[in-house]
Amino acid sequence: MKLVRFPSVVAVATLILMTCLVSQSQDKRKIIIDQDAAGPAGTDQQAILLLIQSPQTEVLGITVVTGDAWLTEEVAHTLRMLELIGRTDIPVLSGAEYPLVRTKDETEQWEERYGSVAWLGAWTPALYHAPRELGPMPEGKPTTKAADEDAAHFLLRMVRKYPHEVTIYEGGPLTNLALAISIDPEFASLAKELVFMGASLSPQTEDPEFTNTPRREFNLWFDPEAAHIVLRAPWKKIVCTPVDISVKTRMTNELIDKVKAGNTPSAQYIGKYAHLRGSYNYLWDELASAAWLDPSLITKKENRYVDVNLDRGPGYGDTLTWTDWDKPKREVQSVEVQFDLDTERFYKLFVDLLTAPTPQPGKSSTP
Repeated sequence: MKLVRFPSVVAVATLILMTCLVSQSQDKRKIIIDQDAAGPAGTDQQAILLLIQSPQTEVLGITVVTGDAWLTEEVAHTLRMLELIGRTDIPVLSGAEYPLVRTKDETEQWEERYGSVAWLGAWTPALYHAPRELGPMPEGKPTTKAADEDAAHFLLRMVRKYPHEVTIYEGGPLTNLALAISIDPEFASLAKELVFMGASLSPQTEDPEFTNTPRREFNLWFDPEAAHIVLRAPWKKIVCTPVDISVKTRMTNELIDKVKAGNTPSAQYIGKYAHLRGSYNYLWDELASAAWLDPSLITKKENRYVDVNLDRGPGYGDTLTWTDWDKPKREVQSVEVQFDLDTERFYKLFVDLLTAPTPQPGKSSTP
């Protein structure tokens, strides 16, 4: 009798195990990371790492856009980071190398008329090099390569494969998203939500970058036309981590040391390559990632209507916001804007995730 029943018991056990694995995969929150992925370490790579390190996420891919650095070097830093933490299964896709309209030469002429800009990303004179050059790679050059597919078409393919399931995380200029919307206007409505670090309303800080230009924030400013397209699109939900809340955070040597004390690949990567840069070391993109993972970190938020100034005067690229009573008659989207946080809980999550073992991919097929 046991000989007859044994195969059926094994079959049932196998079925239960497979069902649990599928259920775990389905329970994970699907996300695509769109990032101007300067590196090694730094706010861009650290934000990516937080999302990868969370056991609750399924990172479908990382799409890269020129912003803090040029596209070519950002792709290389991202590939190498994935090699070092053992997650080369996550595809990396090259996106836009230039903004839709803004150019470096025109920006320099604009600065002559309206004053210098504190941070120009890849165009910052002290850091500038040709677009296709790698620049320094202290972590070593990657041996893996980016996917053949471009960022915009990957974004479109994923939201159609998983309609209303995919969060789009944006940590850089919005060029890739604008291109996806321009190719397929249904892109935004097929996504689950848009979460982005960007915009600036009235940050309370002594940082001279915002003293005279409190409404200028790099991610929206670098490609204003792209930001305008994205912020006007029909997303089901938009969540914004602006400068206002970002300046309430700081990367410190104490935080770096806490992460460095870990013995996991991600902890060792941060411990080796993270360092303080100047007087202000805000955790810009990391906060946007962490707040998506744990929304209870945010203690104050308000709904605003958000757009970008496209006039070619001194306010070109600045953040525009309205409330219900003064919003324009033209179509604008409501955005959940974060204003305050539980800082200590955020720092704890930051350390806990970066010192944890890196989750390994499941057996489900990759995109």
